[in-house]
Amino acid sequence: EVQLVESGGGLVQAGGSLRLSCAASGFAFDSYTIGWFRQAPGKEREGVSCIRPRVGSTYYADSVKGRFTISSDNAKNTVYLQMNSLKPEDTAIYYCAASRSWLGCLGGMDYWGKGTLVTVSS
Repeated sequence: EVQLVESGGGLVQAGGSLRLSCAASGFAFDSYTIGWFRQAPGKEREGVSCIRPRVGSTYYADSVKGRFTISSDNAKNTVYLQMNSLKPEDTAIYYCAASRSWLGCLGGMDYWGKGTLVTVSS
């Protein structure tokens, strides 16, 4: 069974940091693209960052460039999202997702986790 389990969400003040984890199982982790998406109430789901664990190629949305860093620990089948200089606008449910294609970063990911809530207060 394919599983993606997010952890690390919580409440943090503006300017603070948080690290999210996505533990993957049930599929060939290193042959997939793994991404982070987020959705705030009343807004559409937004792509945040993606990584190809096999080669380490990364993508970042303009809104998080310079503040967020995606990485993978291939031995642990885990992807991380280090979030620094957090802003209230970053408040959302963050979802981990996996795609067979890099194009999945644009939408249409194959597998999804259940999400973890990140709340950034002023």
